[in-house]
Amino acid sequence: MSDLLPAAVLWDMDGTLVDTEPYWIACEYDLVADHGGTWSDEHAHALVGNDLLVSARYIAEKGPVALAPEVIVERLLDGVVARVREHVPWRPGARELLASLAAEKVPCALVTMSWTRLAEAVLGTLPAGTFGAVVTGDQVRRGKPHPEPYLEAARRLSRAPGDCVAIEDSPTGIASAAAAGIPVIGVQHLVPLAGRTGGPIVTSLEGLSPFDLVALTRST
Repeated sequence: MSDLLPAAVLWDMDGTLVDTEPYWIACEYDLVADHGGTWSDEHAHALVGNDLLVSARYIAEKGPVALAPEVIVERLLDGVVARVREHVPWRPGARELLASLAAEKVPCALVTMSWTRLAEAVLGTLPAGTFGAVVTGDQVRRGKPHPEPYLEAARRLSRAPGDCVAIEDSPTGIASAAAAGIPVIGVQHLVPLAGRTGGPIVTSLEGLSPFDLVALTRST
């Protein structure tokens, strides 16, 4: 990381780059209802940022849903991918910041616990090469909050973790980036972040430039 720009920016996807959390929650409600169970926003919010198989086991228990975790994940992905193909709900300022980072030649990686087919549906709407590396939940052995996803993203970009900046919207994702030794900026969205991170928290990515990212991580 230079005094002005990060060596790379590592992005979470759901809730940070795109506002797909409502899609996930709607699909969870539908799946649980189809199996005669009841769901709640409290349950849904407890899953934000998790490894999908961890979330699926939670749904199987709390729903209850009598399906294998892998089947639950695929059912949810079917619904979310279909919704994304109809409309990609970009988070405010996300595409603008991505474009600014590209203009400054700062490489980016996507680090998501969603599986590859959902990531591809989102990435297919962005300019080719927007992300120099993509790490998805079905590519790692241990998902967030373990540091493996972020360490793998930094490795694929050939950058030292401490020279990068991560952008996250969940305590689980923030914990993953912090455990990897990556300065992280929290973007307040669905799940409260106050008191869950020692790093900076912003209400939106709107108006942020690449030069703001290093300054923010050094402000706390």
